[in-house]
Formats: sequence, C-alpha cells, structure tokens
Amino acid sequence: MLVVRGIRGATTVERDCPEDITEAATELLHEIVKRNEIELDDVVAVIFTATKDLSSAYPAVAARKMGWNHIPLLCCQEMAVAEALPRCIRVLMLANTRLAIQDVRHVYLRGAKCLRTDISG
Repeated sequence: MLVVRGIRGATTVERDCPEDITEAATELLHEIVKRNEIELDDVVAVIFTATKDLSSAYPAVAARKMGWNHIPLLCCQEMAVAEALPRCIRVLMLANTRLAIQDVRHVYLRGAKCLRTDISG
C-alpha cells in the first residue's frame, strides 16, 4: 500500500550564488529520489528552506530545471538560530511510497552531514 512519507535532506554551498545553490539543490533532490526509489509521479510536494545567508536564488529553481513542473514547491527562510550551520539548504519531500517509515533514507550531503548522523545513513 502506498503511504505519504516525509523525506528529509540538507546540503551546504560554499558561496551565495545562483549556480552553487542550483547545483547543490539538484544534487540533493537526485540523491533523495535515488536512495528512496521515488518516481516523479509519486512526489506530492517539496518544501525548501535556506539559511538567511543564502538569498541569490530559490532552491526550488533546481527542481523546475529538472522538469518538476507540476509538483508544488515552496521556499522559506530557515530560522536564524545562533551558531546554526551556515549556507545550508534543507528539504522536506513528501512522497507516496511503499517504504516503511524505518526504511526511508534521509540524505545529508556536503557540510550538512553533521546535522543528523543518527538518521542519515
């Protein structure tokens, strides 16, 4: 039976420029889809957040460039918490899947690997 699961992920960029943000977001989305064997038609929605120091581009542009034109996408600013990981893009993908909740593979790349070592695999 298909159920909707939330799949988390995060990555970082070296610079606040559209190319770096798009490249990192594209890499993150590809990895989430690959590791969880998600079909494009099964993606319900994707929420992106970016830290305050990233303002040159929306991370959702990466999804649009990947052809995700009929999937609802939302970009928000991450809470500005003292000593938070800088230049960080986070993702919450909602997708229909047959995976059990404990089998969902959350994806943390680049400098964001340190955020959730307990679930990132």
